[in-house]
Amino acid sequence: MPITEHTLVSELVQAPPETCFAVATDLASYPVWVPAITSVEVLRADELGRPIEAAFEAEAMGRRSSYVLAYDYHDAPRSFRWQQIRGDLTRRLDGAYTFEISEDDSSATKVVYELGIELAVPLPGFVKRRAETKILSAALNQFRARAESV
Repeated sequence: MPITEHTLVSELVQAPPETCFAVATDLASYPVWVPAITSVEVLRADELGRPIEAAFEAEAMGRRSSYVLAYDYHDAPRSFRWQQIRGDLTRRLDGAYTFEISEDDSSATKVVYELGIELAVPLPGFVKRRAETKILSAALNQFRARAESV
């Protein structure tokens, strides 16, 4: 049975939780501010216009990858989750964003990014961990920059 990598990271963002939620759920804009994402197509949206199914194209480890994610907003706008429906390089790509007002700075948001990945292609553990750290760090840095600029 393949091992699923699961990581949780957090970042303080100088923007209110509502802005952070709006940036994170604006999937169509991801190719603008997430260099690894080359395209996003929202396949289905809910009655509030939030994506509930979206197809992604990305550059990963020197390869082009495609996957479809389904979104769950049951705890919105405090958080939302996603699960992979299908993918070519990943068997599982599930995660969540959580947005909490910072205890130290009421004008900032503590953003927690959680990601579980199971690759379809076996890689040595140290390679996966290095890639995972790079992906998560870049994702939160890019998110912070985007949320603080809107």
